[in-house]
Amino acid sequence: MTSAPQTSPAPLTIGPLTLDVPVVLAPMAGITNTAFRRLCREYGAGLYVSEMITSRALVERTTESMRLINHHESEKTRSIQLYGVDPKTVAEAVTLLVAEDRADHIDLNFGCPVPKVTRKGGGAALPWKLGLFRQIVEGAVTAAGNVPVTVKMRKGIDSDHLTYLEAGKAAEGAGVAAIALHARTAAEYYSGQADWSAIATLKDTITSVPVLGNGDIWSAEDALRMVAETGCDGVVVGRGCLGRPWLFGDLAAAFRGGESGAAAARIQPDLGQVADAFRRHAVLLTEFFESEERACRDIRKHVAWYFKGYPVGGDLRASLASVVSLAQLDDLLGTLDGDQEYPGEGAEGPRGRAGSPKKTSLPEHWLDSRELVSAERANLTEGEGDTSGG
Repeated sequence: MTSAPQTSPAPLTIGPLTLDVPVVLAPMAGITNTAFRRLCREYGAGLYVSEMITSRALVERTTESMRLINHHESEKTRSIQLYGVDPKTVAEAVTLLVAEDRADHIDLNFGCPVPKVTRKGGGAALPWKLGLFRQIVEGAVTAAGNVPVTVKMRKGIDSDHLTYLEAGKAAEGAGVAAIALHARTAAEYYSGQADWSAIATLKDTITSVPVLGNGDIWSAEDALRMVAETGCDGVVVGRGCLGRPWLFGDLAAAFRGGESGAAAARIQPDLGQVADAFRRHAVLLTEFFESEERACRDIRKHVAWYFKGYPVGGDLRASLASVVSLAQLDDLLGTLDGDQEYPGEGAEGPRGRAGSPKKTSLPEHWLDSRELVSAERANLTEGEGDTSGG
């Protein structure tokens, strides 16, 4: 196995943006809202991307989409991810963000494997239609002007329908500022092991812009190993930070000091520190939602992630997962033995649902041609119909 680098890497440049730590928080629906981004930033450094926002919802200025594109004043680099399947609508959404000075970086989602997205031809399904993919990216880059546009994608639909190399070259030709690859197909969902060799292949193929690797980064050591093995210019971290916002502190130490720096500065919180982070997350959610009740509903899904491996009983976990107020949350957290030490391996490794390989939901006859046929083009409007905002 190739050893991890021992010296600090060069800063990551994405258009006019320079990141001294080449780390990006992956957009995650229902997770990477302002509250979670702020919490992660308090521990580390890098680029923190919003949850996915539907282009049509943004163009129609729905209440939810307009709330999701807001950033806290502490977020100096405002990064927004857009999803869409219609070039015109995506370009209009980008134009809105730029004209109203709402973003410093825009990412385009071509990696989502969720059936409700792929069955409309979006997310990881879309690069199969290479011409459509190119139109969307070119239109977004043109509309963005000086604001850098990046793309995040998967290897393809399945092992028989890989798209990442052609899509990567098309995106590079369209003028994107960076390309991120989640090294799984849509059919793999989050199962099995990410194919880091695909990241290396993409890095060898794309020569003019940074290539970022995504998939199975559960620790800072994993991030260093990915860079060493693939040559990628930076890493995108998703599920590995669920319930572990301090991972970004580990990552910053690792990239600034190499493997030895990562080991020396590794954050291993006791139960009291985890409880403090959990409560801080709830407080930030309260600010974001402007509702304590809604914040408490939202924090419930984070309980299992934060307390993974710690000696927290089932009854208490259940109570935390049904909390209705910050006062109740304080009472429950007050019953914990905060001096319980970091449990090691039990708190580490994979988190979040991996799922299992499955046939990807696609529009009828989607795989018959790499180009968009007239009947499919007519259905693009339907594909933009989800105006939920993410």
